[in-house]
Parts: sequence; C-alpha cells; structure tokens
Amino acid sequence: METSSRPNYLDPEALARGESLGLMARLVVEGYRVGEHRSPFRGFAIEFAQHREYTLGDDLRHLDWKVLGKTDRYYIKQYEQDTNFVANLVLDGSASMNYGSGKITKFHYAKALSACLAYLITSQGDAVSLHLFDERIRDTVQRTDKVGKISHIMDRLAGFQTRETTQLGTSLNDLAQMVRSRGITIIISDLFDDETAIEKGIQRLRFGGSEIIVFHVLDSDELEFPFDGMVEFVGLEGGMRLKIAPADLRKSYLAALDGFRQRVQAICNRAGCHYVLVNTRKPLAENLGGYLAFRHKVTAK
Repeated sequence: METSSRPNYLDPEALARGESLGLMARLVVEGYRVGEHRSPFRGFAIEFAQHREYTLGDDLRHLDWKVLGKTDRYYIKQYEQDTNFVANLVLDGSASMNYGSGKITKFHYAKALSACLAYLITSQGDAVSLHLFDERIRDTVQRTDKVGKISHIMDRLAGFQTRETTQLGTSLNDLAQMVRSRGITIIISDLFDDETAIEKGIQRLRFGGSEIIVFHVLDSDELEFPFDGMVEFVGLEGGMRLKIAPADLRKSYLAALDGFRQRVQAICNRAGCHYVLVNTRKPLAENLGGYLAFRHKVTAK
C-alpha cells in the first residue's frame, strides 16, 4: 500500500543492472540535441556521410580542400549527426491495475518500472515523457532529459490513483497526435482492452515512426490461477461478481489467458515491436534487466 508520503519507486538493483546495459534506440530517430543515436538529418558533426556542391552562404570551414585541389570544384562535406531519442512512457492507470496478490499491486509495480526507465533514459542523456491513462490520457509530464526531474516524475506517479475502465487503443491514438518526433513509445499495461483497438493504436504510432515496446504487466495470480475452495471473484472495472469453485474454472481460464497473451504477442510481432511479459512476483531487476540484456543483444547485431 502507498502512504501519503511519496514512495521511492527507484529500485537500486534494477538501476544497477540497467545502467550497465542502457536503452538504445533500434530505429532511426529524430532528436533535438547531440546524443548517442543516429539521426536522419545531416549536420556537421561526428561521422562523414557525403559531399554536396557548395552554394552561396555555406560555411567555408566545411569545404573539402582535397576535392577542390583535384577537381577545381567546390564541395561541402556533410556528416551523419548523432542525436538523442525521446521515450514516451505510457502507463495504464485503470482500475484493473489495482490488483495485487502480494505486498504491491500491478499499478505500484508499473510505477516503479516507469520510474526506473525514466531514470535510466535521462541518465544516458536521452529524454523521457510520461503519460498516464485509463479511458483517456489523464496526466502528462512533458519531455525532459534532466535526471534531476525524476523526483517530479515520481511525485506525479505517486499522486495518480487508479480509476475507470481501460481504453488503451483510444489513448494510443491520442498520443499519436501528440508525438511530434520519432522515438520510442513504451506501453506499460495489463492490456485488458479490446485487442483490435490496441492493434490500431500501435499501428498508428508505428506509422508515425515510433518504435514500440510493450510491457505486459500481470500478477502471478492472473498467470497461475492458484485459488482453492469456494471463491468470489469481483470485477475491478465492471463490478461483476462470480462465486465459484476455482477448480471448475482453472483449465478454461488458463487456456483463455494463454490465447489472449498469444494474440497480443502476435499484434506486437506484426508491428515489429518487442513484447515483454512482466510477472509482478519476480523482482523488478529480473524483469527489466532480462529485457535490457535481450535488447542489447539484438541491437548490437
């Protein structure tokens, strides 16, 4: 349970593992200052790209004197400019995220994941923005590349409480209209929403050039259905109540959940984005570190 004082969502072990791996952009991104990632724009920094003919007003410092000497023609040297990316963290604050079989809820776990990602991204010189949603985007922290702003991000995370039902697809469409540059969109949600709407939202962001990472956050109870005896299940977003012996439901429930996960993963595969199952029973360092190690491996190829 969260108290009135601000929780510290930064997990030291997760940060230690994350800092050794980093979160590099896999796709070409647009940035707004020099950083570590390849930009689609040509400037005058880092690595040579091509020549172009000199035009009036060009900086003479970038003339290629060797080409001039050989051809008696004026050419400007152009370079690939490295740049930073913007990561848009999209956090599900709907009522279903308030479930937790242990000491913390899915929402608390997702907040900690968001905070650690924000810290790792800003500490490597890249930028992050935060968007909290349920039926629509309810709160936004504008992008920042300052590690010192993490306390402000944690304040906003702590102040946001779960409510309403989920409309992830609608929120992703709204975000696509807000995002003005190509970067990474990181979705952190239990994904309990219409799958067609989710796919349309992801495809809309991909069409705009965003790379997508989906962290599918589920409680171990949801993954294993370990209940015994007679249990009353209460819908957190619909208010429905069902009193039943779990043994009568376990097989069909697990089959339905497995089918749901496979369909969501297929949506991600079709969009060319990473799908990461997050079991909240596992330490954050294990879930986040495992994904970053996988990402580091595939990005390095």
